[in-house]
Amino acid sequence: MKIAVAGKGGSGKSTVAGALALLQARAGCRVLAVDADPDANLASVLGVPAERQREIVPISERRALIEERTGAKVRQYGQMFKLNPEVADIADNCALVHEGVALLVLGAIEAGGSGCACPESVLIKALVADLVLHKDEALVMDMEAGVEHLGRGTARGVDTMLVVVEPSRMSLDCAKRVFRMAAEIGLTDVRVVANKIATPDDERWLRDALADREIVAAIPLSEGIRAADRDGRPVVNGLDGETLGVFEDLLQVLQSEAAR
Repeated sequence: MKIAVAGKGGSGKSTVAGALALLQARAGCRVLAVDADPDANLASVLGVPAERQREIVPISERRALIEERTGAKVRQYGQMFKLNPEVADIADNCALVHEGVALLVLGAIEAGGSGCACPESVLIKALVADLVLHKDEALVMDMEAGVEHLGRGTARGVDTMLVVVEPSRMSLDCAKRVFRMAAEIGLTDVRVVANKIATPDDERWLRDALADREIVAAIPLSEGIRAADRDGRPVVNGLDGETLGVFEDLLQVLQSEAAR
C-alpha cells in the first residue's frame, strides 16, 4: 500500500503519516517512510532520538551522490546532466531505520521558480517515481504543502492521497488547493482526514464545508500526541485508546481497499 499524506503545515499531516507508518511496522510490514516536506518533522514523529536525527543527511544535500548519479555539479546551472539517473539502491543505502520504519528524508530544493531542472530536482523526482512505482514496501510519504514531488506518471502508483484538515479556515483553504493540484496530476483517490477535533461542532463544521469529499477518519485533539512529541517518543506511544482506535480503523480501511 502506498499513501501520500498532504495538508497545511501544522495540520498534523506528519503525525498522521508517522502513526500509519509505525502501526504498519508493528504489524510486521516492511515500511518505507519518506519525508518530502522541506520542513522535515517525520523523524521526530517516529521518535528518532535527537542525536540520531543529527546524522540524517537529506538526499538534496548529498552532493557526491547527486554528482555521481547525474554527472553534474550541484547548484551549477546551464550544464548537461542525466535526466534518468540510477536510483534503485538509494532507499536501501540512505534510509535510517527506527522502530521498524526505514526513513528517507528528501530535503529542500533551492531553486528560483517552479519547474526546476537542476540535478538535485531531477534525482529526487526519479527517486520518488522509483519508490512509488517499483518498490514492494508499504510506502508512506509526508508531502510538502503542494504535490509537486508526485509527477503525472508517478501519481498513478499511489493508492491513496490523504489530505489532513484541522477545523480552521486556513487549513480548509489549503486542502482545497491540494484537491485541485491532485486532480491536475491525475490523482483520483483523495480522502480527507479530519484532525484535532475537539468538539462535535468541529467535526460538523468540517463535514459541512467538505460535503463533496469523503472524510475517512476524524482524529480527536490529543494531549497524548503533544506529550509524546515533548518526550521524544514515537507518536503512537502517546495515543489513548480512543485515538489509537481511530488510527487503526483508518489503516484497516486503507489496507482493505488497496487489496481490492
